[in-house]
Amino acid sequence: MNEPTHSRRGRPWLRIALTALPLWLVASAGVALWWYFQREAQRGRELSEAFAREVSAQSLAADVMKITNVIGERNRSTDAARANLTRIASMIEGTLGPSNTGYPVRRIQGALEWPLLLATLPGNTPSRSAVWVVCAYDSHPGSRGVEANATGIAATLAAAQALVGDSLMSDVHFLFAPHANDPGSPVMETVASIAGMIRRDDIVLCIEAMGAGETLWFSSRDTTASALRHTSGLGDILGAEVVCLGEDGDIASRLFQSGLPAVRVATRPIMLPGEADATPPDPAMLAASAGRLVEFIRRCADLP
Repeated sequence: MNEPTHSRRGRPWLRIALTALPLWLVASAGVALWWYFQREAQRGRELSEAFAREVSAQSLAADVMKITNVIGERNRSTDAARANLTRIASMIEGTLGPSNTGYPVRRIQGALEWPLLLATLPGNTPSRSAVWVVCAYDSHPGSRGVEANATGIAATLAAAQALVGDSLMSDVHFLFAPHANDPGSPVMETVASIAGMIRRDDIVLCIEAMGAGETLWFSSRDTTASALRHTSGLGDILGAEVVCLGEDGDIASRLFQSGLPAVRVATRPIMLPGEADATPPDPAMLAASAGRLVEFIRRCADLP
């Protein structure tokens, strides 16, 4: 039997409840989403501040200024640029050497007169896969090379300095190469020299263009590279074709061609020859990305 009409009409609270409930659900969902995104944004700010504390923004800015303005263009295109390639090698060696950071720096002769520079932080378990942090110290012809690769050099130096007191499981090798950005230099011979030092199961991180953002871009021609398992919270894994713009000219791609699972670590796509590259990065932004690099190296050196 149907309920009498007067009975339904006598329950206004029921109609109000049926109307108000969906509105409440929508409003509460909106508030929950707002709170979630606010919390995530706050967490992101806290992470950026925590990572930035790993390194000195002031020191990073000073190193970038020294590399780009005091030293300047670094390649084989002119006599001045050739001299500057020698000067940047001396700066790296002096910054990391025994009288400053405390690393013994090994000079490895390359194809020409400019050396590869190697500084090693010994790990507690030498039998483990080593971590190689590879960074080129030349620039494109005609460019002072802010993002290719002064910010990469400065971030790698900062990471080496921040990690010097750490007790890590794996050896960490900081390797600075003289030829990568100048197409007229012996790039492939340099890559072959680098590949000859590295075991096939080692982790290889190629550092460049660290001043365009706080979060890191990770890319590799080898999507199974073990280093990519340790990126959570540090940045985004992107396809190599996105960050390399269809080119194989970056050092990570060239090392991959040599059979190594190299991972490019940066904050933007590769700098193309002729692209404007003279704007210094925001020091706080560079400090945040460099701090993330420190954490990434730690994870690669300690995690299975």
